[in-house]
Amino acid sequence: MSNADLIRSARFRQEREGDWRRLSDLVDKAEGQGLHRMSFQEARDLADLYRQATTSLSIAREISLDRGLLDYLEALTSRAYLCVYAPQQRLGGIIRRFLTTGGPQAMRASWRVILMGFLCMTAGAVAGYFFYFDNPEWFYVFMPSELSGGRGPDASTEFLRASIYGEDSGSGLGAFATYLFSHNTRIAIFVFGLGAFLCAPTILLVFYNGLILGVFYALYIDRGLGWDMFGWLSIHGVTELSAICIACAGGLKLGLAVLFPGHQTRRAALRAAGHDAVKLALIAAMMLVVAALLEGFGRQLIQDRTTRTAVGWGVGGLWLLWFALGGRKRP
Repeated sequence: MSNADLIRSARFRQEREGDWRRLSDLVDKAEGQGLHRMSFQEARDLADLYRQATTSLSIAREISLDRGLLDYLEALTSRAYLCVYAPQQRLGGIIRRFLTTGGPQAMRASWRVILMGFLCMTAGAVAGYFFYFDNPEWFYVFMPSELSGGRGPDASTEFLRASIYGEDSGSGLGAFATYLFSHNTRIAIFVFGLGAFLCAPTILLVFYNGLILGVFYALYIDRGLGWDMFGWLSIHGVTELSAICIACAGGLKLGLAVLFPGHQTRRAALRAAGHDAVKLALIAAMMLVVAALLEGFGRQLIQDRTTRTAVGWGVGGLWLLWFALGGRKRP
């Protein structure tokens, strides 16, 4: 660059540098605090100075000023553009839009894969039920020992009844809820994450969870405690098992996009399916939080079978109303 070009570049910078610094300060404030915390004058100055900076950038490109100045102006105008024109959304607004429209709409758009998730778990539960009555030893094959808690075919009926209406069921509620939340969250993460691997791992894992449910329930039916176990399971299981099936549906959407991309590339199909799949995963996580509270507190504090059943299915009805009616446009 010649001496004349250097002088011209220095003069160009000197004439406009004050406005660029002012714009940089306004951009820093908009990025750090949000436009809603800026005064009207600051917001107007931001827009005006952004337009002046874009003009300066055009001039700088035309007269081929030094590379450092061009890089500075390009970075500054890019940041200012995002502050002026990008959608300004606060976290509260994003959550509210998800709860009122995005989540329910994703559920309705994905009802087929959600139904597949429920069918997989139901098939596993039915299979586990008949496996148990064919040979009770199947209980030990399917049921992990850490989840059975000593409940099995060798346990007495009194012990099984006490596990439903035990006198100590109100102790350690916080720790119990934390453990179950962690356990169920891992299941939901697995069935969602494994769906991209051509769906098969997700289907098998949900089916296996159905097997666990089937042999567990069959044990109590075999001892004449079927309705008692129904209430025990209902208060948290309606929400918990639905959450796992919804997470399964999110994984299946990803897997089906890989298997059947249609006219799109697999990458594009996976990206398109990911929008609803992520929403299903978030809904499942939210439901698992509610299920953990119901299981750790509600089930332990409520000892009446009828009340347990009413609470569990009542909460399930509220979920269904949200999924069915949320986000619908008013006529």
